[in-house]
Amino acid sequence: MKRLHLLLLIAFSLDTGAQPLQQLSLTTAWELAQKNYPAVKQKELVRQTAGISVENLQKGFLPQFSISGQATYQSDVTSVPISVPGFSIEAPNKDQYKLVADVNQLIFDGGLTREQKAVQQLNAKVEDQKVEVELYKVRERINQLFLSILYLDEQLKQVDLVKKDIETGIKKVEAQVQNGVAFKSNLNMLKAELLKAGQRSIEITTSRKGLVAALALFVGQELNDQLILEQPVAPVTVAGQIARPELALYNEQEKLIGQQDKLIHAKNQPRASLFAQAGYGRPGLNMLKNDFAFYSIGGLRFNWSLGGLYTKKKEREQVQISKRVVEVQKETFLLNTNAQLKQQQAEIDKLQQLIRTDDEIIGLRKTVTEAARAQLENGVITANDYLKEVNAEDQSRQSMITHRVQLLQAQINYQTIAGK
Repeated sequence: MKRLHLLLLIAFSLDTGAQPLQQLSLTTAWELAQKNYPAVKQKELVRQTAGISVENLQKGFLPQFSISGQATYQSDVTSVPISVPGFSIEAPNKDQYKLVADVNQLIFDGGLTREQKAVQQLNAKVEDQKVEVELYKVRERINQLFLSILYLDEQLKQVDLVKKDIETGIKKVEAQVQNGVAFKSNLNMLKAELLKAGQRSIEITTSRKGLVAALALFVGQELNDQLILEQPVAPVTVAGQIARPELALYNEQEKLIGQQDKLIHAKNQPRASLFAQAGYGRPGLNMLKNDFAFYSIGGLRFNWSLGGLYTKKKEREQVQISKRVVEVQKETFLLNTNAQLKQQQAEIDKLQQLIRTDDEIIGLRKTVTEAARAQLENGVITANDYLKEVNAEDQSRQSMITHRVQLLQAQINYQTIAGK
């Protein structure tokens, strides 16, 4: 029994954890989508790659070991052409052998390793910021899905209002048909319109289900078909400084280019290192001794390659060109972004004016519909005349719904474009 109880408890816990989300805000949708987006995994890979590269560069100051060997046969060897009675100098053999172990310890590289590490770290920041730019673009897609669902929700509410108006008309015409003061065709017309409104509800509900499914893919969460979306607070569109991740990317690119200029300087600096060699061969260091022998050498090695001085000037020119390219890209981005903000602000102003007019139109249409309802009840107008007024008010409300969602979208787009 205890085991059964434990299994039931685990099953209940798993079932509870798998419950789809019932409610979602736009901000939460942004956060979930960015965490779930595949590109976010690239950030960790970039950090790991940079860490490995920097670690390898740091090992450049560790002692470097090498072993080499050779066996040669020479056509001639050094000899001493002096003949002294009772004394002779043996010439080395023409077959010679050498096995050498070499240890090299870098003590000064002109700052090359330091600058290379800085380049790797800045390059990682550039790649990381590129991912941030890509993740930020996900916001635009989430905005579209989220606001489209909100728009359909408002559409469903409006369809319900139309249904109620038609149902009210049906009740009144049914009474008139029973009393013989109205034709049944008028009643059938209203019932047909009610069915059409029902079809509209089905279409909207189906479209909403598809949008919710698409949103679920982006946020990486199971969403209930009856998901309730929190109405976003309309942001205040105040002109200010642009804070998009693209600008941070341009700044990191400029830093990377500046660091590449320092790297060019470091590449052309002298280098110094300590070295030690231990060897075994014939002959050893004593060329006049024609036997196998151990030997060792140690000292300070200095190296300064001057070949890079020929290309240093052109390399720095290339760096300056790259820097100017980034500056132009930044200027172009700011120009286009400011133009988009101007367009969105104009759109916001237009929609605010349209909504004020929509309120007036709906108020007028509502009074006309109420009058038509009374006239229908008194048999002054037909069901068709009543439907015309109901549909006219519906169209007015549909326009206001569209304009309100468009206004909210324009306000959110303004903030998204500005990077706020």
